[in-house]
Amino acid sequence: MKIRILNLQSSASMDRSLTRMLSNTFIENISASHPYVEVETLDLIKSAPPFVSPEWISGAFSKTTLTAQEITALSKSEEYIAQIEKANLILIGAPMYNYGMPANLKAWFDQLARINKTFSFDLNRGDFPIEPILKDKVLVLMTSSGEFGFEKGGIREDSGHLVPHIKACAHYLGVNSKQDFYHIGIEYQEFKDKRHENSKRKAFDAVPVLVESILEKYFHTSMSA
Repeated sequence: MKIRILNLQSSASMDRSLTRMLSNTFIENISASHPYVEVETLDLIKSAPPFVSPEWISGAFSKTTLTAQEITALSKSEEYIAQIEKANLILIGAPMYNYGMPANLKAWFDQLARINKTFSFDLNRGDFPIEPILKDKVLVLMTSSGEFGFEKGGIREDSGHLVPHIKACAHYLGVNSKQDFYHIGIEYQEFKDKRHENSKRKAFDAVPVLVESILEKYFHTSMSA
């Protein structure tokens, strides 16, 4: 089975970015262990997504023929959705900016959230009218943060909105966040001490373990095969 990876990067640190390094390590490991890996990279720094506009809104909810302005406004959304449809594994590199996701990554998610494209809406479903249209995707999230303790029960649990926000939006990508969502993160980046070095080492050590697990669970192979 071919592994089709959409490699989505959002860090403005570029070559110094830990999330880009983690993502590259993931791709190197899975490519070395599986004979059929295809990677499409979308760099949101080099090609920033447009923000949602009035023309985008009117076009996305239109029940009539779209105007030329609406078609133009939705063009990137169509492109991004096609990339998600093609992929079976989505790899996201996302540093924590001001306790949440980078603006370019949020704009990308906004472009993807399209009624009758990536989700349906039916009030007959009661309190949960939204249902994803895409399915069977795997999401691997690589993060970095300047501080620490954002996990459940951590000292900054209430301030960590990066991972929960992406997890909440994962259904637009066709990802079941309860079983097909994986996260590796590096903390303490601003402290620049042994805790950061330990966090970094543990994160990079976790990558081949995660690759092994994903290969066995979804692609019926292993790194030792």
